[in-house]
Amino acid sequence: MTARHKSREYALQMLFQWEIGRQQPSRIEEGFWTVVRAEKTIRVFANELFEGATSRAAELDALVGAHADNWRLERMSVIDRAILRLGVFELRTAKTPPKVIVNEAVELAKKFSSAEAAPFVNGVLDSVMHAMQKKEKE
Repeated sequence: MTARHKSREYALQMLFQWEIGRQQPSRIEEGFWTVVRAEKTIRVFANELFEGATSRAAELDALVGAHADNWRLERMSVIDRAILRLGVFELRTAKTPPKVIVNEAVELAKKFSSAEAAPFVNGVLDSVMHAMQKKEKE
């Protein structure tokens, strides 16, 4: 498992905690890193993803909602919402190739969610990715 994949897993776990308890992100990070041991580079990237996704949650949710056909955000499972927020945040900000980001999100869904989650996450993120690429060409 790559360091960046591990960072995404940790960011997802913190995002899930944030969604459940709505504590300050800094408090979640502090508590999380006292329990989980990881190299500094893993922690830095995980925190970057987590902080970005929480600070832009409303904006990310609007994008997810616009691309999740026939699904309201509040009907999605907490973990699926967290995976989608993380994926959309990274698609909008990262220099990582978009297909890698989508694949990573699908892998997170396979590991942390239900059997139906992986194709759902793939479909939503693929739609977001194509909309972003179309917008870039305009």
